[in-house]
Amino acid sequence: MASKTFNVAENPNKNPHPLENGKKPDHWVKADASSFTNPWPSWRWIKAGEIFRTALKMARVDMNPDPKLVAETLPLRTPNWGLETDPKTKKAPEDSIRATWLGHACFLVEFPNYGTTKTEGNRGLRILFDPVFSDRCSPVGFMGPKRYTKPPCKLEELPEIDAIVISHNHYDHLDTHSIKTLVQRSPDRIPHVFAPLGNGPLVKSLGIPESSAHIMDWWDSKRFEIDVPSASQPGTSTVLGVDITCTPCQHFSGRMWHDNFKTLWASWSIEEVAPKSKNSATGSVIDALNLAGKSLSKVFFGGDTGYRTVPDDKDENEVPYCPAFKDIGNVFGSFDLALLPIGAYSPRPYMSPVHCSPSDSVRIYQDIKAKKGLGMHWGAWVLTAEPFTEPPQLLAKECQKAGIPEEDFTVCEIGETVFF
Repeated sequence: MASKTFNVAENPNKNPHPLENGKKPDHWVKADASSFTNPWPSWRWIKAGEIFRTALKMARVDMNPDPKLVAETLPLRTPNWGLETDPKTKKAPEDSIRATWLGHACFLVEFPNYGTTKTEGNRGLRILFDPVFSDRCSPVGFMGPKRYTKPPCKLEELPEIDAIVISHNHYDHLDTHSIKTLVQRSPDRIPHVFAPLGNGPLVKSLGIPESSAHIMDWWDSKRFEIDVPSASQPGTSTVLGVDITCTPCQHFSGRMWHDNFKTLWASWSIEEVAPKSKNSATGSVIDALNLAGKSLSKVFFGGDTGYRTVPDDKDENEVPYCPAFKDIGNVFGSFDLALLPIGAYSPRPYMSPVHCSPSDSVRIYQDIKAKKGLGMHWGAWVLTAEPFTEPPQLLAKECQKAGIPEEDFTVCEIGETVFF
């Protein structure tokens, strides 16, 4: 039974450093929000010499990893979307956050429903992050980085999607073909799209109506709700909702050589709100549903980000770090699940301003006060010089050094659904 109704409302801005009236945000280069920057000492743009040295290093990188090693390291699972009780945690689907890794930075996250009205399959609110199902992440289909692992399913096999959240417009995070396909498969119920400033024209060109395209600045927040018809109580529905907040990160944007920094980049906070029971005929809320002591869930999506700029001659622990993540942790308190990038970091002097190494990812995990974490942004394309097997290995070592239990911040298989 499909959900039919959406509702979106503005929340108060959550900026922990409120602006004086009339002052432009520090990350806006111009007052018309036509270009952006990272406003912290932890950031600097790439130097010409680094581009040259990196090009030489990448020329020696094997762009086609050994298929046998890939299959052993990254086996593909056919997704089951966590529809049955998790054999590892014994958690029921309706009581859990369910995160399914679909490769690279793409996750399908389904929030708990708690079985309050017994919707079909105990369906919760579903958010798809950075969907990229195309073979190449480039402006054209015949050249550019090619996947060495396939997505675990076809776009048409995804369950019904309520919202698509985009971190920025790079090709490995915003795939026009994937979004168009999701629009075309459900023209009577197009998912709402949440994206950072400047991405409105591109999002709307993909068939997203203006009323369903939410283009947001850092710390903007919206409440997003869906009505899910009840399978057990005719005439009623459950209103499931989340607060979606666009949060800062340290990166850049651009789909061609001429449009770097013209659109904003972001991480995202998703906070579950208490479900309500609703009379389907009148639209009136009957009551707030009793959570029976269960706490509401919070998920952080890191998108694509750096944490600090680490030149060759500097110790990474002695350079400035991005303060935005501690701000995020202080504003939201903690996160039940953090989806954090761990790959595309070598060579370090060139990549560190814009991409996390596993040591950076662990610091972000701590800064945002995450309880559990899954690593992403690895295992799909050869984008940088490190071996594709290295990010999860280094993540385990960095977690051990930081005293984080290995099972608290780890990786999963492509297509695997993890319960939290």
